Amino acid sequence: MKVQVEELSPIEKKLSIEVDSARVVEELNRAYAALSGQVKMPGFRQGKVPRRILEQKYREQVEDDVIQRVVQRAYLDAVREHKVEAVASPQVTNSGLKPGAPFSFEARVEVKPKVEAKDFEGLSLTKVDTAVADDAVNQQIESMRQNLGRIEPVTDRDTAAQDDQVTIDFEAKVDGNAFPGSKADGIGVRVQDGDLIQGNIPQLAGVKVGESKDVEYTFAQDYQAEEVRGKTAVFHITVKELKKAVVPELNDDFAKQTGVAQTVDELRAKVRSDLEKAKKNQATVDERDGLIKALLEKNPFDVPRAMVERAIDSMMEGAFRQMQRQGIDPRQLGLDFNRLRDEMREKATLEVKGTLLFEAIAQQQNIQASDEDVEKRIEDLAIEANQPVAQVKKFFKGPDERLGLSLRLREEKTIEFLKGRAKYS
Repeated sequence: MKVQVEELSPIEKKLSIEVDSARVVEELNRAYAALSGQVKMPGFRQGKVPRRILEQKYREQVEDDVIQRVVQRAYLDAVREHKVEAVASPQVTNSGLKPGAPFSFEARVEVKPKVEAKDFEGLSLTKVDTAVADDAVNQQIESMRQNLGRIEPVTDRDTAAQDDQVTIDFEAKVDGNAFPGSKADGIGVRVQDGDLIQGNIPQLAGVKVGESKDVEYTFAQDYQAEEVRGKTAVFHITVKELKKAVVPELNDDFAKQTGVAQTVDELRAKVRSDLEKAKKNQATVDERDGLIKALLEKNPFDVPRAMVERAIDSMMEGAFRQMQRQGIDPRQLGLDFNRLRDEMREKATLEVKGTLLFEAIAQQQNIQASDEDVEKRIEDLAIEANQPVAQVKKFFKGPDERLGLSLRLREEKTIEFLKGRAKYS
């Protein structure tokens, strides 16, 4: 087999491959022998149909199958022999089989770019503040109080007030005409600032039960119902029932209700700890992104489309898993998956470039994750998940899983190496 490798660009190569005629003949003989054992034809015993008869009827099909097998084996052999780091399936062209002649084909394939990082010391980064203010702790606790509140009918008044939850009937018209969805009964809304379409109608404050009020609302230019886009509707709203949220007092009993603390002081400490952890995690993400952008300013390069598409696949899968953990079925949301992929493409491209840059710097600086590092991380993961170490070790028993963890640790070490030499502002 003869192979010629041509670099079309840093991310694409062309392999011109010539396969010996003897190998092609061997594959053809094998194919026709197998076909002869399967075909039943009048006048011939099974397995005794002459090859010339088979060629007359099945030649195109047999040669297509043989070409496919020869191309696959020859291509894989060529990629291994010439150490071509292909990242996608090749685009193959050939001129077909010719009797007694070698078989030639060309394979264009995207390849992993060779990245040699430079000027990666002294990168300019912005210091990320991870301190948690008292106001943030108070807001989180207030949110917890609201979540643990209950909805009760209002019995001491008949007039809607700020923050009430109100049951209404409404009928809306645009230019005096009804439109799809313009009438409904028994709808729950809130007397608070916000968008009417989202169920927030502050204008109802002061309206008594049984009374009505007209409220104007202008629909957005991109509203889903074409009939009312950009138009102003008049909603005739009748208040039917008043309810209010009753939230628990901030005391030790409330702290116990949360299930995470026994006292208010313990609750504040737990909330602060969780917020600090979240800010530190976000800071880690922000610093990583900052490093990638700073590195790319000094090390611009292209990446194969296939690697970007795989990164998008991973991001989509992660988003869907998160939805499912929250009890949401992504299939029921009517999502435009092509649009989602387009929106993720820029972030995915940066992710691929960043991974390649960190990998290159790790190799250049001989940064490695030792077996001890891997074992320590497994123990930490077990503590985080409140699982036995032996159970977590089972997950990382396979070579692929263990390698994946090792590569993540190597990247973390590389990031720490870069941060230790960066200039913060």
